[in-house]
Amino acid sequence: MNYTEWIIYTEKPEDLEAVETVLIMNDIYDSVVNDPRDVQDLLNKKNEYDWDYVDESVLELENERPSVVLYVYEDSEIKDSIADIIEEVKNTVNGVEVVVNEANDDEWKDKWKEYFKPAKITDKLVVKPTWEEYEAKEGELVIEIDPGMAFGTGTHETTSLCLELIEKYIKEGDTLLDVGCGSGILAIAAGLLGASDVLGIEIDPVAVEIGNENVALNKLSDKISVIYGDLTKGVDYKADIVAANLMADLVKMLSPSVPAHLKEGGIYISSGILAVLAEEVSAVIEESGFEIVEIMVKGEWCAIAARQK
Repeated sequence: MNYTEWIIYTEKPEDLEAVETVLIMNDIYDSVVNDPRDVQDLLNKKNEYDWDYVDESVLELENERPSVVLYVYEDSEIKDSIADIIEEVKNTVNGVEVVVNEANDDEWKDKWKEYFKPAKITDKLVVKPTWEEYEAKEGELVIEIDPGMAFGTGTHETTSLCLELIEKYIKEGDTLLDVGCGSGILAIAAGLLGASDVLGIEIDPVAVEIGNENVALNKLSDKISVIYGDLTKGVDYKADIVAANLMADLVKMLSPSVPAHLKEGGIYISSGILAVLAEEVSAVIEESGFEIVEIMVKGEWCAIAARQK
């Protein structure tokens, strides 16, 4: 199948997040960000990760122009609107240059894997793609992921924020409900961190399949299941923690139904929320019977931890 590669170049690395925000607000989650600052960050943490060398091909990335890359298939839902979305990016971010390349699926099917490398997301959690080698250090828990067509590699702020809060609040033997679980990364993290039972809900049938495959990869099928569903509709499950990495509007829509799925004093963790909307979303969560415990911010995004009153 043919696809179109859209490369959005920015004048400054600082503008990349603004480009990503416009794309996400238009329901585009699977862009590839090429940020030269990541290479310097990698080098600064060399001692922390005890590396002996860095591949030259990685060092070359520091000299590349900052960019966000999209791949749009000919049968994609956004095919007809992508030009308007790109125009919105140009109107939002100054100095953007866009290059469009036509290509064939055979060239693409493994190309995106070049950009997904092992990454330490929290104090304990490391996310590793299945095709990469990684030797876990003492105290590290490694999540094996092949995201396929599902959202969730752990590197985006929305996911990493959620992972940090899950790691902070989960206790051995807890149960967790993951609403909108995508690749299953949050559910798997909970399982590795000691949860006794985890249920993931996902509205995309393809993501349900991918989520269960990733659960199996991590040898957690005995305590994690991913099922098809629309938020919590028709779900009869009570957990110690409910996690929802969605978008602000969906978090607000979900929040009133969360108490019915939480055990007494349970924790509700929500992410995928622009920091400028934190107050608005927090108000809805509080109205739903929760006390805000903390709001964690990274870049333009935030995650909210709340306790049931």
